Amino acid sequence: MRTDARVIDLSKTEYSTYAAMDTCRVIRNTYQLLALSTGVAAVGAGISMLAGFGPLAGIVFTLLGLVPLFYLNKHRNSARAVPAMLTFTGLSGLGLGPTLSHYLSLPGGSNTVMTAAVITTAVTLALTAYVHKTGKDFTRMGGFLFAGLIVVILASIAAIFVPAMQAGVSAVAALLFSGFILFDTSRLVRGEEDNYVMAAVSMYLNVLNLFLSVLQLLGFSADD
Repeated sequence: MRTDARVIDLSKTEYSTYAAMDTCRVIRNTYQLLALSTGVAAVGAGISMLAGFGPLAGIVFTLLGLVPLFYLNKHRNSARAVPAMLTFTGLSGLGLGPTLSHYLSLPGGSNTVMTAAVITTAVTLALTAYVHKTGKDFTRMGGFLFAGLIVVILASIAAIFVPAMQAGVSAVAALLFSGFILFDTSRLVRGEEDNYVMAAVSMYLNVLNLFLSVLQLLGFSADD
């Protein structure tokens, strides 16, 4: 009985060790792919700005990005997943170009864009480091965050017709996507996400939407 118990204990220890190693691998691959995808998106945005694409082209590229995104969701566990994600982020970068061009054309636009990028990076790193250091569980926020996302989407549509709502919607969106960073990072740390490509997609979308929300807020401040 004692021998059997020791075998069981060793098995549990080995399982825990392998599980921890697998989680570390997923985390490492997630952030490596996130960095690569962000670089691809930046190149796409640069090409878009140099080509002088307008808002309509930006919308078209953004919609085209949904194609590889849906493809990625279907083939998430295959070798096609990474190329699909890079295609998606490249197209999203092309779609982002006209927005960046708009803000850069405003007085002090380059400072606005740079400040938004710095704030987004700082917030992302701070929230990620906080979860990794404390190990706190933010996965219970899932239902609240997804409900908030629906509200923000509906409010964004309403803000098209009521411009006075735009600043408030952007502020709420910035908080919302900060919450999603906590949520997705917590899932990674706790080993609840075993597909690093899907984890990188989620983090990329969180960071991108946080950046756009902060950019809009700074843009409103500059207009004032």
